[in-house]
Amino acid sequence: MNAIIIDDDDACREILVQLISHVDSLELTGSFSRAKDALKALKDNDVHIVFLDVEMPEMTGLELLSSLEIKPQVILTTSHKKYAFDAFDYEVVDYLLKPITLPRFLKAVEKAGKNLEKSINKGMVGNKEYFFIKSDSIINKVFIKDVLWIEALGDYVKIHTPEKSYVLHITLKALESKLPADKFARVHRSHIVQLDNVKNVQDTSIYVGDLFIPLGALYKENFLKKLNLLT
Repeated sequence: MNAIIIDDDDACREILVQLISHVDSLELTGSFSRAKDALKALKDNDVHIVFLDVEMPEMTGLELLSSLEIKPQVILTTSHKKYAFDAFDYEVVDYLLKPITLPRFLKAVEKAGKNLEKSINKGMVGNKEYFFIKSDSIINKVFIKDVLWIEALGDYVKIHTPEKSYVLHITLKALESKLPADKFARVHRSHIVQLDNVKNVQDTSIYVGDLFIPLGALYKENFLKKLNLLT
């Protein structure tokens, strides 16, 4: 999991760096002394966990949270108990009082990891243009526009993109229920296609780029309804 630190206190940032080093699943990808400097990193990179101080000059941690459309897992780090109620309102993962001990830190990280796992298992939410896939202990960001097709492999599925394929332990039926219906269509008992990448349709054949995907009779009517046909 990628993590960043946002804290205006140099000593506190160094302590968090040391604490993060004890967790193999955490990779520190940024450390910032000002909240506003962290905004670009949060918007441009895959950040899974943020260790966020509350009281900072120019922009507080809570003001930063309010400015984010898509929020990562946030663990507040502060010297003051008075922000606990605010933390609840902002739905942060945990609230760590300084000085932070390793056992308490590990507990917060474990909670954030479980929350992230749940969000991955829930699949697509709202109008997001991407989702996350956990593969080989790595959490990957996959954009919907890059998905070509998805095929069933028994109790597993393989999600194909131009750059890489991902194998997940989930049935095709279960995955179908998690995908946005306006972007994906079941076209065969073993295949789902991403509609934007359909090149053409010829009777019982669908071409996604140069790839041939069979179109099953049971799925043809519903699939054709989803196409933006002009006639």
